[in-house]
Amino acid sequence: MSKLSIEVNADDHIQGNSTAECSLVEYGDYECPHCGTAYPIVKRVQKHFGKRLSFVFRNFPLTQIHPWAEPAAEVAEFAGVHGKFWEMHDLLFENQENLGETLFLNLADKLDLSTAQLQTAKASQTYRSRVRADFSGGARSGVNGTPTFFINGRRHNGPFDFDSLSEAIELALR
Repeated sequence: MSKLSIEVNADDHIQGNSTAECSLVEYGDYECPHCGTAYPIVKRVQKHFGKRLSFVFRNFPLTQIHPWAEPAAEVAEFAGVHGKFWEMHDLLFENQENLGETLFLNLADKLDLSTAQLQTAKASQTYRSRVRADFSGGARSGVNGTPTFFINGRRHNGPFDFDSLSEAIELALR
């Protein structure tokens, strides 16, 4: 069973109680249809476990097959610097079929983020190193596709439907 090579830390985007009994880490790709399927399932799992679960999203853009995955991850990281990572994360998944420069600017505008600053950050690849650091940590943890989940630092090798994830989290909580 694979383990996280980089433990959850202050640099992560953590949703929920950071000291929760259980952590769920997803290595994901904003353009991956399987990650799009997992998105509402993870929301449901978070609601089900409440304060007992924290959720971390790490970037794992599969650039060979998803040309908009890395730019989308950079946009999410840009939003994160402005305190709006999770809002952008959700909007990217909710608009997954329309990823592209026009959508990125529209979403930044919707979140009251500077589109000029976003364009500058994207042109200078300001957040690419952060995205690639997530990817590298995932690769060292044995991630080779998306979504890949870790529960309390251990890779979840089962399906990611609600029942399977919930059962695995319940086991980790025992």
